[in-house]
Amino acid sequence: MKAELQQAPAATRRKSIMASPSFVYVLVSPLFLILLAYVIYPLFETFIASIKVDEVITWKNYARFFSLEHTANLEALWTSIYISVLSVISCGIVGVTMAFLLERYEFPGRKILSVLALVPMALPPLIGVLSFTFLYGESGIFPRAIKELLGLSQVPFPLKGFWGVVVVHTFTMYTYFFMTATAAIKGLDPSLEEAAASLGASRLTVWRRVILPMLTPAMVASSLLVFMVSMASYTAPLIFGIDRTMTMQIYLSRTNGDLDMAATQSTILSIVSVLFLLIMRWYQGVRNYQNLSKGVSVHRTEIKSKAVRYIAMVLSFIGTIILMLPILVLVLISFSVDGTWTVQILPPQYTLDHYLDLFTDSKTWRPIVNSLQLSAIACVGIVLFGVAAAYSMVRLKFRGKTLLDVLIMLPWALPGTVVAVNLIAAFSQPTVFSFGQVLIGTFWIIPLAYFVRHLPLVFRSTSATLMQMDPSVEEAARNLGASWWYSFRRVVFPMALGGILAGTLLAFVQCIGEFVASILIFTPRTTPLSVAVFQRMYSFEFGTACAYGVLQIIVIIVVLFISRKLGGDKAGTAI
Repeated sequence: MKAELQQAPAATRRKSIMASPSFVYVLVSPLFLILLAYVIYPLFETFIASIKVDEVITWKNYARFFSLEHTANLEALWTSIYISVLSVISCGIVGVTMAFLLERYEFPGRKILSVLALVPMALPPLIGVLSFTFLYGESGIFPRAIKELLGLSQVPFPLKGFWGVVVVHTFTMYTYFFMTATAAIKGLDPSLEEAAASLGASRLTVWRRVILPMLTPAMVASSLLVFMVSMASYTAPLIFGIDRTMTMQIYLSRTNGDLDMAATQSTILSIVSVLFLLIMRWYQGVRNYQNLSKGVSVHRTEIKSKAVRYIAMVLSFIGTIILMLPILVLVLISFSVDGTWTVQILPPQYTLDHYLDLFTDSKTWRPIVNSLQLSAIACVGIVLFGVAAAYSMVRLKFRGKTLLDVLIMLPWALPGTVVAVNLIAAFSQPTVFSFGQVLIGTFWIIPLAYFVRHLPLVFRSTSATLMQMDPSVEEAARNLGASWWYSFRRVVFPMALGGILAGTLLAFVQCIGEFVASILIFTPRTTPLSVAVFQRMYSFEFGTACAYGVLQIIVIIVVLFISRKLGGDKAGTAI
């Protein structure tokens, strides 16, 4: 009896502590601690490295960056901004036009085009750039074919340099505009257009005064997103030889041993990226174009003219070929014998050995195993932290929610080169956050980079799922006597499992395809798949490089399909 009396006050005290308004801060403090350790602290260390030269605080690196005498850095900043602006314009034209045609008109080939329009999402950045190089580069299939066909001395219109980067960005990034514009067009009310037309408005006026304003929120959000992704682009400038971009300058400074300037360039690029992240968040909060009509959603207009239908069929066929070519050429070259494709239009010899080597040769298999291990370890941390952070944001009430959200999304806004440089600056010496160990050059630095980079995917998809759940279900379980952990484990987690798995699978394939951060922190023992593709490419082992690429594409397509089945719109939210 005495023991029961002693236990009762203990249980009462425990319940009173958990019911205290301050207890929530005990729960969320580990989240802030992890973000402090692996997001804020690396950023701070990079900034310190940029102003600390020979143990003296100085701003000479920033003076050097903005110097008008040595303009390489300013040119890199301008080139990055210029490429990003052009990428936004070109992606906007292609993405919105395709969304409008595929959602507003019914014509032969529309359904297949609607599916294939998302094909570029299945191409990892490095693989996408390589496929364009094989197709349209100076020694690519099409320029060589036209040269031979017309008997020219030089290949015509080779895809290279500045415009090569813009074209690749357009093909790989227009999907951001396409997805958001498609969703916006589906929600348009045709009665608004009919009302404008009945009042005498021309087609151009209806487009300019009715349709375009309704699409503005989607277009602005997509523009900011494409601009950020373009500024962070590293693979396209690397392959097409554009040294004067911010990401390339960071890589060159790092590899040349100019660590102070690499830190300075990373800090400036971080500031630009964070500004655009904040602009995106602000815009999402204040956009005010809303469809207040109660009319039905838009219906597709069937094209009845025979001539236009034939034209649509031809254009659909051409569009299908253009969208599928990058993947088809990778499959073709993956069967070519390494070292035999030199000046020919197509590879002269083919073999199945590359695919056999993927699973039998230890040298070829090792990067695949490395990527699977590194990505799996990163995803364990991403799931644990992402789900906890999403639950805290959606279900708990505490001060600092906005700060938590910004800190989690911050690494997503940072280019991979910046994340890698930040981690190098923070963990090249023992710290309390690395448990007194030097992480650079070890196995664990790569999963840490993947964790920081791709945490927002699980966080976003889980948040979207929890927002759609009725909190009264969890409250009912608690009112019936269930503990918080029991109600979370038996009620909340099963209901949110679809969104969690969707975000986790997306994070997993993103980790497998991660190249930008990996190239700066990998070691020969921990070479991941993406770096192995790059190495094989530069060793002229095109067949093996493309076999790796085909394997990545298959994994990504399967995962995207499963993610859509599991999470539906939550998977899109994660992207």
